[in-house]
Amino acid sequence: MTRRLLFVDDEAAIRRVFSVSLRDMGYEVETAQNGEEALSRISESRPEIVISDIKMPGMGGLELLKRIKSEHPDIEVLLLTGFGDMDTAVQGLRRDAADFLAKPVQEETLREALRRTEERIELKRQAQEYTDSLESQVEQRSRELGDAQKWALAGQAVLGLSHTIKNIAGGLEGSIYLLEQGREQERAEYREQGWEMLKSNVSTLKELSLELLQLARPQSLRLEWCDPNRPLRDVHALYADKASYQGVEMVTELDPDLPLVRMDPESMRKCVLNLVQNAFDAVLEEEKGAVPRILLRSYRCSGSGVTLEVEDNGCGMDEGTLSKLGLPFFSGKSREGFGLGVMFSKKAVMEHQGSLDWESKLGKGTRFSVWLPESPHSGDRAGTEEPGA
Repeated sequence: MTRRLLFVDDEAAIRRVFSVSLRDMGYEVETAQNGEEALSRISESRPEIVISDIKMPGMGGLELLKRIKSEHPDIEVLLLTGFGDMDTAVQGLRRDAADFLAKPVQEETLREALRRTEERIELKRQAQEYTDSLESQVEQRSRELGDAQKWALAGQAVLGLSHTIKNIAGGLEGSIYLLEQGREQERAEYREQGWEMLKSNVSTLKELSLELLQLARPQSLRLEWCDPNRPLRDVHALYADKASYQGVEMVTELDPDLPLVRMDPESMRKCVLNLVQNAFDAVLEEEKGAVPRILLRSYRCSGSGVTLEVEDNGCGMDEGTLSKLGLPFFSGKSREGFGLGVMFSKKAVMEHQGSLDWESKLGKGTRFSVWLPESPHSGDRAGTEEPGA
């Protein structure tokens, strides 16, 4: 393969001599008389090798080397030095010059320097090919792992749904058995029990169907400018009586100076409602010495956005449970449920371009954090809807 080479020297006679020798060695040669002309030719023809004198009027060889490595780091540069310029040549090597040649240059010395430069180019090419191959393999493997993860999640969802349907089917079979026994033995209490069990399981099946439809259906958000504390206040008011009756301390720590954010208040109310219901289940899961407590908190993030939190001092979750939380039909509590509450909340938050995170310690409690982005045009807190919305 014929490589393109640029020779740079301010003396025309030297350029002519080197041009002949380099062409005899098989190179396609161009010349330039100074650094500025060399950069222009490099932009036009992109040579693979540049040989440049260090001392030239205007832009010297070291400055030219610096510019080349900055703009075209793949081009190899050899420097020509005069007697006593060894320190300057060492500076060039530190700036990634391929080699330096002391004048006057013998043809065999030049040929050997170019051979080493060719090897350097080839090694870099092989290294780049290897890097590209690795990147391609990593990308392919990542896609395979991503697909495998998707199938695993789908499998877990199907498995969870199968268990849920199996439980409902078992309940229906039990109710049918009681109804048949009541009919055959003329036992009214069997018929009554079977009927009540049948109604309960049909109601559960209907509830599951509605929740699955809600989860799968893209939600049409009705966005408006809202006080982000609004869903926390609404849910606190809704659960205040229940908390008092069940001996749960329900506390709010709401930042009154939060900026307005664009959100669907009903969607976010349901999101917080799910999280608070989970908190109630957690604090009532087991008897503890401390008073069951649920905290609703809001604050402005150091960056852009606001955070709404639901924190409890309930049973908490271990690492195994935390790693599965948010998967369909997986519940972190022993009470009955479909395990879709966290999924619904996460879906609602993501539709608001936000994020839902959680942390928990077994026996210590759990905290869910909803982050909502702050609009750059949120302005002051006057009004609750965007003008013209």
